[in-house]
Amino acid sequence: MSSDERARALSRELVEVHNRLRDELRRVTDELDNYTGSRPVDLRAHCLAFCTALTRHHTSEDDIAFPALAQRFPELAPVLQGLSDDHRLVADILQRLRELLADVGTGNLPRIKGEIAGLTAILESHFRWEERRIVTAFDQLPIGEHSNSELFGVSA
Repeated sequence: MSSDERARALSRELVEVHNRLRDELRRVTDELDNYTGSRPVDLRAHCLAFCTALTRHHTSEDDIAFPALAQRFPELAPVLQGLSDDHRLVADILQRLRELLADVGTGNLPRIKGEIAGLTAILESHFRWEERRIVTAFDQLPIGEHSNSELFGVSA
């Protein structure tokens, strides 16, 4: 793969990671919508696995991808800061979800669904903004400094 192909692969990889996270969030939502109170361990495990993957993705962006972009494209600093601010908002929702999932049941299901609905709205807006504003910048990052998994936390 040439340098240009790998760079373009980075931008595609970010979109693919977002699409994978979107798909997983839809699966979690479907599970919640169909939850009858049985097998709370399965529901909890799936939700927590999603929370972990999303946290890993945002942490990698904040720690590796965004600093790499900021160094190469200082004009993106306000956008990158806004995206990092979104990450902190999402982290707060994920923490509330983890607390609610510690004792998942039909009694707290409406609160869990409410947190998931809020998370879904924020993430969709966040992903679209990120894809509009910075995805093409990945096409211009120097090759070989970071792997896809280092930049995005999860692979597509």
